[in-house]
Amino acid sequence: MDFKQIQELIKLINKSNIGEVSVEEKDFKITIKQKKEPGQTVVASAPQIYSAPPPAYAAPAPALSAAPAAAEPKAAELKADNLITIKSPMIGTFYRRPAPDKPNFLEVGDEITVGKVVCIIEAMKLFNEIESEVSGKLVKILVDDASPVEYDQPLFLLEP
Repeated sequence: MDFKQIQELIKLINKSNIGEVSVEEKDFKITIKQKKEPGQTVVASAPQIYSAPPPAYAAPAPALSAAPAAAEPKAAELKADNLITIKSPMIGTFYRRPAPDKPNFLEVGDEITVGKVVCIIEAMKLFNEIESEVSGKLVKILVDDASPVEYDQPLFLLEP
């Protein structure tokens, strides 16, 4: 299933009142869910996409899932200081720079404004520039370069 087919599937789900759809093809699986707000109908503009890694990557998965769990308690401790968290809007591979020979988008201590590109997340061979929706000073980078990230995983901590 290619990216265009996935986009069409999302559009179809958004137009219907279906809550969840799963598709499996050989070594590929995708589940598309629509978020529901308490007491409201389905929000069509917020589908969530989950895909299973190919079988070749199945063995290292437990080691990868341990790393985000270790980083989250630190993020929770820093949140008490009224810091803003920039989270991943999608599943993919996190990159701090636009190309291997280019400088990082951000360094600790940089001022970030709304709309500034903070990283790239690669998903299905597409490189998506992630822009900040908040302003502040970068306090901490929570993810290593070229690491896999999950939907809604904290990436950066900002001081307002």
